Amino acid sequence: MSSCGVAISPHERIGDLKRFDYLVVVGGLLDKNSLLADARFDEHLRRAAALGIPLVGLCTGSFILHRAGLMDGYRCCVSWFHNSDFLRLFDGLLAVSDQIFVVDRDRLTCSGGASTAHLAAFLVDRHLGKALAAKSLRIMMFNEAAKDETAQPTGSLDIVVRDEILKRVVLLMQHHLDVPLTIDQIADKLDLNKRRIERHCRSDLGISPQVVYTRIRLDHARHLLARTEKSTSTIALECGFCDSSHLSRVFRDYCQQTPRQFRSQSSAALLR
Repeated sequence: MSSCGVAISPHERIGDLKRFDYLVVVGGLLDKNSLLADARFDEHLRRAAALGIPLVGLCTGSFILHRAGLMDGYRCCVSWFHNSDFLRLFDGLLAVSDQIFVVDRDRLTCSGGASTAHLAAFLVDRHLGKALAAKSLRIMMFNEAAKDETAQPTGSLDIVVRDEILKRVVLLMQHHLDVPLTIDQIADKLDLNKRRIERHCRSDLGISPQVVYTRIRLDHARHLLARTEKSTSTIALECGFCDSSHLSRVFRDYCQQTPRQFRSQSSAALLR
């Protein structure tokens, strides 16, 4: 069942696995039942792996590969949308959330959506050449192929990030809201130089990385204030502030109003 409600029904059995160059697992909506072992399905995947057939996981298809025990020691592309709470269900998964797809030996995974087309173009290029890969993308209305290290689009933010390095930085910041990282820690995790991050922030956005991080946390705080009934204290902790007073002080400096005033205005707007 696809996320838009369309059911895709099989039209033949898998049969002889040796006839496949790749075996692709297409992800769908996941719930607790989907994560339970499916002995027959998982065995097909394990047999394919034993035969040396490369396995491809599209979007949440990578979690099915992991469920079958076939992603141990492999880097796995995961959409930024699947937050840390969700990823805790997949113990040992080497998740990569700052690229649109990952090719790690005979495991190929992508974050879903448009990245599926770019992973497909990568395979066309690998086996048939760049000309046909480019043609296939043009048919699907893509101007050019995106490389695997291309950053995933980020979640909501009141500033526009175009720089590829900054996209990776912002994505990492969004994944660490409750316990903010230092800029040094971000640089280490992304294998980047701290000064390079600062230089890109200044040239592309005109502000420091610290200010970018604060605005990301405040953006999430605004979302929680407008869309949930969580207390200001809870929101402060979820967004990496010491307490409600700290959140109120920073919120007022950046937004020229208190969290309470913002929540009241948001509630009034919803009632109109």
